[in-house]
Amino acid sequence: MTTQTANQDAPTVTNGVNVSALFETIDAVKQNPQIADFQFRASNQWIGADHNRTTISGFHGACADHVHANGPFVMDNAEPPALLGEGAAPNPVEYVLHALAGCLTTTMVYHAAARGIEVQSVTSELQGDLDLQGFLGLNDDVRKGFSTVRVKLYVKSDADIETLTSLTQYSPVYDIVSKSLPVEISIEKY
Repeated sequence: MTTQTANQDAPTVTNGVNVSALFETIDAVKQNPQIADFQFRASNQWIGADHNRTTISGFHGACADHVHANGPFVMDNAEPPALLGEGAAPNPVEYVLHALAGCLTTTMVYHAAARGIEVQSVTSELQGDLDLQGFLGLNDDVRKGFSTVRVKLYVKSDADIETLTSLTQYSPVYDIVSKSLPVEISIEKY
């Protein structure tokens, strides 16, 4: 949905996105690329058995540290009974699907807004295939994580499918999931 007012000082809003502020941010990053450097943070604590809890309080970005105004956000991870858990929360790979769906949706809507494309609605269905033989160490040839993720987006918009598909390619989580990246793990005993 596009909203514009006759007042010259009012921002242009498309799809609920303040496009005026978006382009101001883009111009600021062009002038000072350090503004684009972000570091997102999470801490996690094991509760017991299959249950652990992640807390997200803030992040670094736009050359400053930020605290989430409505946070901290707390998310529990667990396993379903079929995986010997109690089913108290989604499991971590389900959170990956959640993150991918959320990022694809937000990315599409924001990039559509920047191009003046109206989007009335977006829903999605995701499926991730995972063979436990890799996780259980039974077969070194089987990947430990998802072997395939399928995403079906249902979008109500006048834009054509090719354009809408191209907008999803800017998603950071899509990039993380679809390409390898270095993950550095260190363990300290206390």
